[in-house]
Amino acid sequence: MSQPGDITGEVARRVLVPFGTRPEIIKLAPVVRALRADGHHVVTIDTGQHFSSNMSSEIASALGLSVDVTEVLSSERDDRLGQIHASATRLVREYQPDVVLALGDTDTVPAYVLAARRNSVPFAHLEAGLRSFNERSVEELNRRVASAGSSIHFAPTERSRSFLLREGISSERVFVVGNSAIDSLVASGLGRVPLDERKGVLVTAHRPTNVDDPSRLRRLTTLINELSQQVGPVLFPVHPRTERQLELAGADARLSKDVTRCAPLDYFEFIDHLRHARLVVTDSGGIQEEAAYFGVPVVILRGSTPRWEGVENGSAVLVALAHDDGVSDALAAATRLTTVDSQSQVAALMCPYGDGTTGQQVANILSSSTSDVLLTLLEPDYTNGARPW
Repeated sequence: MSQPGDITGEVARRVLVPFGTRPEIIKLAPVVRALRADGHHVVTIDTGQHFSSNMSSEIASALGLSVDVTEVLSSERDDRLGQIHASATRLVREYQPDVVLALGDTDTVPAYVLAARRNSVPFAHLEAGLRSFNERSVEELNRRVASAGSSIHFAPTERSRSFLLREGISSERVFVVGNSAIDSLVASGLGRVPLDERKGVLVTAHRPTNVDDPSRLRRLTTLINELSQQVGPVLFPVHPRTERQLELAGADARLSKDVTRCAPLDYFEFIDHLRHARLVVTDSGGIQEEAAYFGVPVVILRGSTPRWEGVENGSAVLVALAHDDGVSDALAAATRLTTVDSQSQVAALMCPYGDGTTGQQVANILSSSTSDVLLTLLEPDYTNGARPW
């Protein structure tokens, strides 16, 4: 799947791998394993972006990802953001890696992009090229910062590669390697569940646009209640942020007793519920990839998504809760996606997000001596009259 050309030569590199959230851990664990198996010296850093242990150290341990450095930061988000940047600069300078490799679009990513470039260290970006085109999205800004500062772009799909090329990224720097979330699912050994053994709806919601706005939160709880009545039993693992907002909203956003509400599930328990569901309703990005692997359709509670492949193949539908019609639109999409025909069609689709070999592809590319030129930060010299256009 990787591009371009043949990968030749073997080089052992010092790779600094920061992560700060549960999804990053899930997706980086197989990459770190592959890098270490190929002889690279990897230093992993828990940046402290999520200060709750069940969001970081517990899932890292469950997935076999050893953590070399753990930063303990403030519980206040604004303070924590500044501390992540200061920590990134200090740690990159201390370890002097050959490359910093980070994933996705969290606050950890731009901190380490800037820290790497300040210390003349090349940066490689996993999950490169995802674009939601949402100008209000901090994650979108983080992705673009990563693209601007990356020497190597590990794109998950051809669609994400096309976005990078459209933005002027050189094609020789872009490698389509799939998404490493699929590596973790393949490693779990869990497969698709027969349609007659699936039941109910799995719901997750945590994005500020959906849960911090009282009107959208009310629409969300109305939708969840209606799903339990019209589509099937609902399991709703409640994110801590969402839990706080539900408590503040009180009666204005009350869930029906018919909805099964629980605390966040561990990774393997959540995945088992997901693959047994007939439908997922979520505002999460990574869950869209996981649902596609198991052939489960998704209603995406957003007006846009950086993961367009599911929308393109019909396994996912975008429905925003920005207005009251969003509830009826989401219910209509849920009803359609849980028909026998739709269930069969989605279950027959191949996962568009990878084949479980992302970690090894990344390791192969970084092991190649042909990557040396891509990981060399050059100072241009146009004194001879040449120009960059």
